[in-house]
Amino acid sequence: MSGAIKDQLPIDQILQGDCAEVMKSLPDESVDLVFADPPYNLQLGGDLHRPDNSKVDAVDNDWDQIGDFDAYDLFSCAWLEEARRVLKPNGALWTIGSYHNIFRVGSFLQDMGFWILNDVIWRKSNPMPNFKGTRFTNAHETLIWASKTKDAKPTFNYAAMKALNDGVQMRSDWTLPICAGGERLKTAEGKKAHPTQKPESLLHRVLLATSNPGDVVLDPFFGTGTTGAVARKLGRHFIGIEADPTYAATAQKRIDAINPADKAALSVTQSKRALPRVAFGSLVESGLVKPGDTLYCSQGRRTAQVRADGTITAPGIAGSIHQVGAHVQNAPSCNGWTFWHIRQAGTLAPIDVLRARVRAEMDA
Repeated sequence: MSGAIKDQLPIDQILQGDCAEVMKSLPDESVDLVFADPPYNLQLGGDLHRPDNSKVDAVDNDWDQIGDFDAYDLFSCAWLEEARRVLKPNGALWTIGSYHNIFRVGSFLQDMGFWILNDVIWRKSNPMPNFKGTRFTNAHETLIWASKTKDAKPTFNYAAMKALNDGVQMRSDWTLPICAGGERLKTAEGKKAHPTQKPESLLHRVLLATSNPGDVVLDPFFGTGTTGAVARKLGRHFIGIEADPTYAATAQKRIDAINPADKAALSVTQSKRALPRVAFGSLVESGLVKPGDTLYCSQGRRTAQVRADGTITAPGIAGSIHQVGAHVQNAPSCNGWTFWHIRQAGTLAPIDVLRARVRAEMDA
């Protein structure tokens, strides 16, 4: 982002007002990510009581009562159009909802040119029961992750997500608890400060996966500031928009109390595709591998010799580390960086270790 554009942004501020109108004050193509938790426009029929006859604290606030489907559609299109305008070309948007609204919002996303990358199911580990016993327990919400266009290249920290999931690819079904206990913000009277406060664990995963430190994250339905709180913890910037002054004040107090982590703690596991490209020939040029050196497979049975131009040779073939590795295995392809090893101090080490050393020197 150019300094001039960033200077025009209300970085790390909460703006009060109607979300679509406030977004009109933001420059074109100025934010990296949008996270939107719009009103679900719940169609609730009367009060709900538990078996002990106590009343359920349902979402019946005025801000959730948009109107009929036509009114909700107009509302949705207004904020989505502005969100798309302020997104950078490679920006992306997340929106979350229930069966009441998410399918309508998803349709408008596609109509406007957004490209849906994933729908993610947030499976609540502790959902509210269906007290009437007339339907299945509503135990999930749906998130949609969409890039601004089909050809956009949005941030996705794949390796970080895999690391977060104990080395296994992160799936599109996330089991996380709803906001409860000490995390649930309360009023002075001990009531919920906001009925639909999202858990920080959900926003942590969203922001860690699809933004980078220093990015600007816009939340047009800021509520009590979960997006801003997590953004501050993870070294991202936020812009929050909230119509209700009480919610905005609660969010500001919450965010002001957070001390962000130091820069080193915010680095994440990088995908190898995101790392600087290093040719095998660079290792030869630097002397880490010398012409005439022997490369071995991990078992030491297959060998190849290094040439001065960074190619290698084996019986019947000369070529790149990948081509020769595939040939000696009679395989269609091969990652030569992990297949070929060099002997160091009596043991075999993959040549990828040498590539990592070169990359470290490039970053120094």
